[in-house]
Amino acid sequence: MKLKSLLLIIFLSSFAVAQVKFEAKASKTQLGVNERLRIDFTMNEDGDNFTPPSFENFKVVGGPSQSINNSWINGVRSFSKSYTYFLSPTKRGTFSIGQSSIEIDGEVYKTSPIKITVTAAVDIPKDPNDPNYIASESIHLVAEVSTTNPYLNEPVSVVYKLYVAENTGVRNWSELDSPRYNDFWSQNIDVKGQQVKEGKYKGENYRYVVLKKTVLYPQKTGKLNIEPLSLDVSVEVPSKRRDVFGRLMMTTTNRIVTAGKRTINVKPLPSSGRPNDFSGAVGNFEFNMMSNKSTLKATEAFELKLEVSGKGNLKLFKLPKPNLPSALEVYEPEHSEKVSTTLSGMRGSISDTYTVVPNTQGQYPIPTVTFSYFDLNTETYKTLSSNELVVSVTGGPKSNSNENSPFEGVQKTSVTALSNQFSSFKSNGHLEPIAKNPFYNTSLFWWLFLGPLILIPMVILLTRKLSQRAMDIEGNKTRKSNKLARKYLSAAKKTIGKKDAFYVALEKALHNYLKSKLKIETSDFRKEKISILLSQKEVQKEPISQFLEVLESCELARYTPLEVADMERDYQKAAEVINALDKQLK
Repeated sequence: MKLKSLLLIIFLSSFAVAQVKFEAKASKTQLGVNERLRIDFTMNEDGDNFTPPSFENFKVVGGPSQSINNSWINGVRSFSKSYTYFLSPTKRGTFSIGQSSIEIDGEVYKTSPIKITVTAAVDIPKDPNDPNYIASESIHLVAEVSTTNPYLNEPVSVVYKLYVAENTGVRNWSELDSPRYNDFWSQNIDVKGQQVKEGKYKGENYRYVVLKKTVLYPQKTGKLNIEPLSLDVSVEVPSKRRDVFGRLMMTTTNRIVTAGKRTINVKPLPSSGRPNDFSGAVGNFEFNMMSNKSTLKATEAFELKLEVSGKGNLKLFKLPKPNLPSALEVYEPEHSEKVSTTLSGMRGSISDTYTVVPNTQGQYPIPTVTFSYFDLNTETYKTLSSNELVVSVTGGPKSNSNENSPFEGVQKTSVTALSNQFSSFKSNGHLEPIAKNPFYNTSLFWWLFLGPLILIPMVILLTRKLSQRAMDIEGNKTRKSNKLARKYLSAAKKTIGKKDAFYVALEKALHNYLKSKLKIETSDFRKEKISILLSQKEVQKEPISQFLEVLESCELARYTPLEVADMERDYQKAAEVINALDKQLK
């Protein structure tokens, strides 16, 4: 009985060991754009050729670090091996950490994808004992808002300033997440020459630079949120170490800072005193109506221009329309904007220019046009009126005052035909016969006659050949892969200097080249299998090892800082190895 129990234990232990596990675990599945994420790829059996995912939409800020735990407890072996990465999201959204793969005892195992949700920046509790605490207390990103209680369509300026303490330095920064100004019309203002200025932050002396300026026009009332700007900043802070002269040495750390969410309360425009022709103009404006001609002939055209100038939401309302007499033919207006946007808002002019054509002579008065707007200075509505214009038209038929009887008042006269009325037209023509030039039996005749008889069989043969080629699925795959390989190789050459784009294109070129030559799928794209298949094709060992070296360079490039010379060398090596394989693969 004891022997059976011992055999059962041994069997169960060996069965448990045989169950290979390879999985990915994330420290969290939801995080802010200013937080970091830890990913562990863990296996219970030792493996080779670990391939991490691409980590698209994330930046690798730490790792890979490898750890192995191998122990025996009561005669039972426990083994685990893990690869750890620390990631920082590059933008908001819902993303997927793709599959990673490992080879264990000749079998390839893959992890399941992990869905990660990245939200806007969140508040992170500060620990005074944290090594990054000095950096968090020495650098601040602030969004300064001109007003938190504006009217609808009143300009609101937002200035983003980066404050840095006196004992702290900044090497560089990159924008992680740009604010999305929902419910606002927005425009960024160019910041020319970021100058370091002296200022105060919470009563203490700081240096600051203006990073970004934006003008907002709220498009709805109520409480509206201005989303935060987030930056990844490389900060230099004092360390505990000192140099030989006793001065504190600086250390560099990365810090993600956010301006914080701001809320403004937008007031509606008052309803009392609102004119009927009010179209949403808010600011301080002038209004004019003008014509480029006051006298012209019938069927000539003149231009009627309505213009609003001043300061306000010039791009966010429509101009009034003129009320012209029905005898004038009016075309659709040409809209023009001469508007500049500064931190205080829009300033300039907008206009509608109508092309008008009178068909009959007469005096045409153009009635006054009114324009209403809300004045922010007085917080009241104002209405402006244009001058009345008169256009004189001469040289054409008179306008009929009685449209029901258009021939009334016209004197009738009789028409008498004269014998020489059409004497100016010649009636004696000199006709000449057309020269004979028969088309029949010419070269053109026979080409047109026999050409279709020759072309029909050729079209039939070409159609059959194209149909056979379309049915050749494997051949089409090979040709497509070969074409893609050359396309991506060319793309890699054009992107030398841009590390990520270059190595992605180079890796795709190598993949598609092997697809065209070895007819393998992406799922089978493993170094060992590639080596075996190339050896079966009687390819020499040197080109095989060179090809695998280029592949390995593409994989390691994601985590290694590289120079342009390194990319040029890898491109040259890839081109040479592809030419070498072309000569040996039939």
